[in-house]
Amino acid sequence: MFSRFTAALRPARLREFAARIARLRHGRTWRVATVIVATLLGGWFGMSLGAHVLTPIGPADVILRVTPAWHGETVVSVAPLGKLGFETHDAPLRFDVEISEIRLAAAQELFENPDAINRLAETIGSDLRQGVIELFVRAVTSAVGGAGLTALVLFRDWRRVGWSALTALLTLAAAGGLTYGTFSPSAVSEPRYTGLLAGAPQVVGSAESVINRFSEYSEQLASLVSNVSRLYEVTSALPVYENDESTIRVLHVSDIHLNPAAWNVITSLKDQFQVDFIIDSGDISDRGSAAEDVFMDDISQLGVPYVWVRGNHDSMGTQRAVEAQENAIVLDDEITEVGGLRIYGAGDPRFTPDKARDNPTQEEVAAIGAQQAASVADAEPPVDVTVMHDPLQARAFNGEVPLVLAGHGHNRWTELRDTGTRYFVQGSTGGAGLRGLNRGSDQPTPYEASVLYFDAETKRLQAWDDVTLGGLGLTSARIDRQVEEDPDRPITPPSQSPTPPASGSPSATSASPSPSRSPSGSVSGSPSASPQ
Repeated sequence: MFSRFTAALRPARLREFAARIARLRHGRTWRVATVIVATLLGGWFGMSLGAHVLTPIGPADVILRVTPAWHGETVVSVAPLGKLGFETHDAPLRFDVEISEIRLAAAQELFENPDAINRLAETIGSDLRQGVIELFVRAVTSAVGGAGLTALVLFRDWRRVGWSALTALLTLAAAGGLTYGTFSPSAVSEPRYTGLLAGAPQVVGSAESVINRFSEYSEQLASLVSNVSRLYEVTSALPVYENDESTIRVLHVSDIHLNPAAWNVITSLKDQFQVDFIIDSGDISDRGSAAEDVFMDDISQLGVPYVWVRGNHDSMGTQRAVEAQENAIVLDDEITEVGGLRIYGAGDPRFTPDKARDNPTQEEVAAIGAQQAASVADAEPPVDVTVMHDPLQARAFNGEVPLVLAGHGHNRWTELRDTGTRYFVQGSTGGAGLRGLNRGSDQPTPYEASVLYFDAETKRLQAWDDVTLGGLGLTSARIDRQVEEDPDRPITPPSQSPTPPASGSPSATSASPSPSRSPSGSVSGSPSASPQ
C-alpha cells in the first residue's frame, strides 16, 4: 500500500519541480544569470581573439596582449630564452609582452649616434603609452563585441545583447581600475623564470643580491680609501708637507665614465682630506645621452663646489645636467675664482660618440686651444690653473699659466716644462667605467685621483697626494706624496713653439706602480698614449 502511494506521489513531485524550473527560466534571476554567463564567455572569447596589438617601442616591434586569468600577472617573453613572470597586480587579467622583432638598422643607430639615444629616451614613453592605449581600445572592442555576439546567438534578443555588451564594458572597466589600483612596481625585482632563463638567478643572482653586492663593493672602496689615508698619516716615509689654514686643498678627478662607485671614492677622499673643492676634467658621462643625465645628480650630494669641464664623451645635454646641480661650476671658455684660485676652463670641442658628427681634427683642437690661451694670456689678475679635458687642447698654455690640469688618456702623468708650467694629467677616477674591462682582468684600469695643495697667498701648487685604488678584481691601494721643489718658479713663454705631449707619453714625470724619485720630487714613468 505504501509503495502504491509513493508511486502515485512521484509524478506530482516531478511535475512540481518542472513547473518551478519553468518559472525560474522566465524570471529575472534566470535572465540576469544567463546574461552574465554569456558576457563572461563571449568577452573571454573576444579578448582571446582580438585583445592584442603590435606596436613599435624604440628599436623593437613589441606584441602587447591582455587576456582574462585566474590571478593577475605580467609575463615578458624573450624568445628563444624563455619567460619572466611578475606578480604585478591583483585583477584577473594577464598582460603579455613579447618582443616580435628587433629592427637592426634602428638598433645600430643607437650605438653609432648618441642623438638617437636622446630621441629614444624622449619617445619610448610615448611609444609605450600609445601602445597601451591602443591595446585598451582593442580589448574593450573585442570584449564588448564578443559578449554581444554570444548573446545574440544564444538569445536572439536585442535587449539581452545590449545588456550583455554593457556588462562586458563595466566588468572590463572594473578589472582595469583594480589593475591600476593594485599595481606594484616592486614586483619587478622578484621575477619568476621559465625556459632557459630559469638559470638566470644562478648566473647573475637575484636582483636583491646584485644590489647588495654592489653596495658592499662601493662601501669597500670607500673604506679602503679611508683606511689607507689614515695609515699614510702615521707611516708615510715620503717627504712631509704640513697642511695648515693657509693651504687650499683641491681634489682632482677625471674620466668617471658613468661609474657609480666613483662617487664613493670621491666622497671618501673629500671627507678624509677635507678638500675645499673638486675639479673634474671631463668625461663624467660615457655616451652623453639624456638617459645618463640622472647620474649627475650625485654631484649635489658632495657639499663642496664642483668645477667641471666638458670631455669628448660629454654632450651639451650632459653639460646642462651638470649645470643644474647647485654646487656645480661649469667652465666653458671662461675664468672664475673658486676657493681663492683663478681658474680658466674650456670644454672639449669634440663629441666622439656621435659617429655622424664632423668632429675637429687633432690639429684643429690644438688651434682652438691656442686661441683660448691667447685670450687669457694678459688676464688680470692672472690665471692660476687651466682645466682642459685633452692635453692637446692645452698645448698652447705652456708658459702662460703655472698649472694645467687635464685627463682623457686614463693614465696619470705629470710633466714640468722648462717654461715653469706643470702639466698634470689625471687617470680615470671611475676605473674607465665599462671601458676598463677592455684591458682584461690581468690589467684592470685603476681608480685614480689626486689631492692638490696650493698656497693660499701665492696660489701656487706646493705638493700633491696621488691616490690609486686597484681596479676590477683588485683590492690594492696606495697614496704617494709629491712635493714641488720650487713652487714659486717664474713662468716664462717658451722660446719656440710649445711641444708638451698631446695625449701621449711625457718625457719627464709620472706616478707609476714602481716609482723612482726624480730631481723635481715627482715619480718617473712611461704612460701609454691612448686617447679615449
